[in-house]
Amino acid sequence: QVQLVESGGGLVQAGGSLRVSCAASGRTFSRSVMGWFRQAPGKEREFAAAIDRSGLITLYADSVKGRFTISRDIPKNTVYLQMNSLKPEDTAVYYCAAESRGRTFFNYRGRTEYDVWGQGTQVTVPS
Repeated sequence: QVQLVESGGGLVQAGGSLRVSCAASGRTFSRSVMGWFRQAPGKEREFAAAIDRSGLITLYADSVKGRFTISRDIPKNTVYLQMNSLKPEDTAVYYCAAESRGRTFFNYRGRTEYDVWGQGTQVTVPS
């Protein structure tokens, strides 16, 4: 079973950059589709980005496309979310998620499609 630990959150000024990381343990990381979701205060958790097992296919929410980049380092069992041109509306707790059951064809944007979650890391962009 995969276990996930996020890190790298913090406070950054609007227009700045931040990279959050998700370290995975367990043997199933290499066959897991990985996603990043975020949850702002008073709002539902929403999809931000996802990456397939090979690292070659990525998917982004329209709100972050062109500003965020998801990547994975398979030997290090780590997934990253590089966030550039940050805006106050990017303020949220960012969660890493894994679909660890080996499925290939599913809705990458669907929160309920992922079976393993990290504890989250706070990203704050003051207005």
